[in-house]
Amino acid sequence: MPEYKTLSRTTGATVLTLVAVACAAGLADVLRRRRGRPRAHRPVETVPRQHTPHGVPVIPRQRRTGPDGEAVRLTPAERDAFAVLVRHLSEGD
Repeated sequence: MPEYKTLSRTTGATVLTLVAVACAAGLADVLRRRRGRPRAHRPVETVPRQHTPHGVPVIPRQRRTGPDGEAVRLTPAERDAFAVLVRHLSEGD
């Protein structure tokens, strides 16, 4: 046997080839089985699908489900204190 063809190199190449063939066969089997079987769980679509003129599906707009916006009235002193705080935080001190 030539020097560049050692027993460990030949064995390693053989093992890697067999693993690759086994993985390919397993993947082919999984894909073949999934093709003939319907999905067990399909999510319920609450919003009808929309499509562009080219037939590509579009994600529907989000519905607003959160609380309404709140507003708090500040006194002039509170506004000044808040401005100082924002300035202080933005400077990184």
